[in-house]
Amino acid sequence: MKNLTLENITKACGGSLYYADGADMEAEARGVAIDSRLMQEGYVFVAINGAKVDGHSFIKEVLENGAMAAICEKLPDNPGGPCILVDNSVEALQALARYYRDQVDVKVVGITGSVGKTSTKEVVAGVLSKKYCTYKTEGNLNNTIGVPLTILRIRDNMDIAVVEMGINQFGEMSLLTGVAKPDIAIITNIGTCHLEYLNDRDGVLRAKTEIFEGLNQDGLVILCHDDDKLATVESVNGKRPVFYGIDNEDSDYIATNIVYHELEGSDFEVVCKDKSRFSASILLPGKHMVSNALVAVAVAKHFGMTTDEIVDGLADVHSIAGRNNVINLSNITIIDDCYNANPTSTMASIDTLQSISGSRVAVLGDMFELGKNEEKLHFDLGSYVAMHMIDKIVCIGKLSKNTYEGAMKAKAACAYYFETVEEALPELLNIITKNDTVLCKASNGMNFKEIVNFLKEKDEEI
Repeated sequence: MKNLTLENITKACGGSLYYADGADMEAEARGVAIDSRLMQEGYVFVAINGAKVDGHSFIKEVLENGAMAAICEKLPDNPGGPCILVDNSVEALQALARYYRDQVDVKVVGITGSVGKTSTKEVVAGVLSKKYCTYKTEGNLNNTIGVPLTILRIRDNMDIAVVEMGINQFGEMSLLTGVAKPDIAIITNIGTCHLEYLNDRDGVLRAKTEIFEGLNQDGLVILCHDDDKLATVESVNGKRPVFYGIDNEDSDYIATNIVYHELEGSDFEVVCKDKSRFSASILLPGKHMVSNALVAVAVAKHFGMTTDEIVDGLADVHSIAGRNNVINLSNITIIDDCYNANPTSTMASIDTLQSISGSRVAVLGDMFELGKNEEKLHFDLGSYVAMHMIDKIVCIGKLSKNTYEGAMKAKAACAYYFETVEEALPELLNIITKNDTVLCKASNGMNFKEIVNFLKEKDEEI
């Protein structure tokens, strides 16, 4: 890793170096990790005292196995290798990532928004990879620890890094953008999420637009014109943002003549700001995926990609587990979208489900971090689902009792309520029938992955 020597790491972290006698002070680190299981020879280990595990208990082990050094808040006795003592390991990790970001010659695309960050990241990175060596955020490394780790995984042979940036409080995006220092900043939408800390959508807008603080002065801002809050952003660093949209004809990139093929994706025509146009397809279902495709077009055009490269890239993008992932089984089809949920993302999933022919089942669970209005937001979701003519609604979780009540008041065709996943599982075999399309959607803490796995296992019994 360029310029990550022991001396530079110590300075970047604001720490003090101990036990370094005989160490190679000119050697550069080969990687950085906070999980001892991911350590390799020549890596730097950052010991973090987490909620379940204290990384300090693994310092001797990783150093004995060839780690270059350990960054820690307390020094172990005779650790067997260099240790960099800091006041706060997480802050040291962030400082190290900020330093390293300045050492690598790579363009960074930062993506945030209330809904669709991960799917947008996948589409953008998939298209860019048709021309460039592209790195993207792995898994859920999108927070105040994950973004620094993502930056520290960039290597000199890479051209572009697509970095997902998630927050739930004011000030967090300021920190993340200061680490990632994006050349392009993308905001997908401003929805009703993390209201426990951000209060309302105006608060969400204020928190998300903190991403502009770390933007390269010559950087590009790409915003969804269909979002009423984002449409109010007139300039950033004296430049008008680039807007994309399906419903707004004043956008720089527009999708028109859209043909939805249910779960098989969509065909559409892209109209660019220079009045050029071309036809494209994306295999992921839903209107929001067409919107994500427009983001990728805007980014790819900025980096000089050809129309053929863009079209090929969009056609090759596939879903990932837990994120609008379509699972075709013998008897039923599952839309696995259970990694996370808020009212905005869940309503988008309901829109997709409604567009599918045949019998449709929505299995919905609690949505967390919605603040004082959480019960009403769940109730309103139930009304929304009922009005979208979903055949069967299964509500699971204490908060989702409000979803059930909202659905019943709106005269849902058929609705069920269960307090826990465990209570619901055996009953699902009586509710779901052959040829149903089943949407599974809830906040990650509801563990709806268990429902998806159960349905996959029991498919032959349905």
